[in-house]
Amino acid sequence: MSVKVREPAVSGMFYPSDPGELHRQIEGFLEQAKSQKGKSPKAIIAPHAGTIYSGPVAASAYVRLQPAGIERVVLLGPSHHVYLHGLAAPESLTWTTPLGEIQIDFQSLEKILAFPQVTSSDAAHAAEHSLEVQLPFLQTVLGDFQLVPLVTGGAEKEEVAEVLDVLWGGPETLIVISSDLSHYEPYKQAVKKDRATSQAILDLDPRGIESDNACGRIPIAGLLHLARKKGLRAERLDLRNSGDTAGPRDQVVGYGAFAFYE
Repeated sequence: MSVKVREPAVSGMFYPSDPGELHRQIEGFLEQAKSQKGKSPKAIIAPHAGTIYSGPVAASAYVRLQPAGIERVVLLGPSHHVYLHGLAAPESLTWTTPLGEIQIDFQSLEKILAFPQVTSSDAAHAAEHSLEVQLPFLQTVLGDFQLVPLVTGGAEKEEVAEVLDVLWGGPETLIVISSDLSHYEPYKQAVKKDRATSQAILDLDPRGIESDNACGRIPIAGLLHLARKKGLRAERLDLRNSGDTAGPRDQVVGYGAFAFYE
C-alpha cells in the first residue's frame, strides 16, 4: 500500500479550515443536540452537507456515542465524483483534517480487499466529501481512533453487507454511514419523501428507499440488510432539511440521523 497522506479536500468549503473555529463549531452542535444517557449505538447514519446546514442533525447522532472503548470506525459514504463499481478503499495510510491526523486501519483493509467488490483507489477518495465531513465530528467525540474508509459506487446490498459483516467486530468498532436524504425538492415535498425514507430505515427495509431519496442509499441498504440479520433496533434521532437549519425553502436537501443498537 501507499504511504501517502490524504489531505483535506473540502476544508474551508464544507466546514471551517481554522482548527479553533472548527472545534468550537462542532462542540456547539454537540452541546445543542439532545443527549440521552444509555447504551452506545453500534452504527449510526449521519448527513454530510456543509456543517452549517447538516451539522446540527449529524450532532444528534454523534452525541449518542459513548466514546470509551471505541477504537475503530468503519465509515461508508457514496461516491459523488468518481464512477465505480463496488467499494473503494484508499491507498493512503494517514488522513488529515484541521483537527489532526487519523491513522487508517490497513490491516482491516487488507482483509476486505480479498473480496471482488472491493478495490484500492486514492482517486475515488481524493475529492470526496461524504466521508471527510464526518471526520471532525469523530475526532471531537472519540479523540484517537483508527479509520476504515470506504467509498461506495454501484453495489448490491448483499455485497456491502458482506464487507460490513467482516468488519463488524465488537464494542471497539463503530459503523458510520454517511448520507443526505432528498435533494433539491420544495420543502413540503422533501418532508414527505424524507418521512418515507425514515420509516424504511426504522423498518430495516432497504426496498423502501427510492434511488433519488438518499445519495447514500447503497451503503444504507447494506447496513439495513445486515442489521435485520443481526437483530438490531433502529432509532430516529433527527429528521430535518436545509430549510429548517440554514437555507431557503424553495429547494432543500434532507438530513436524517439514526442510531442502531444491538
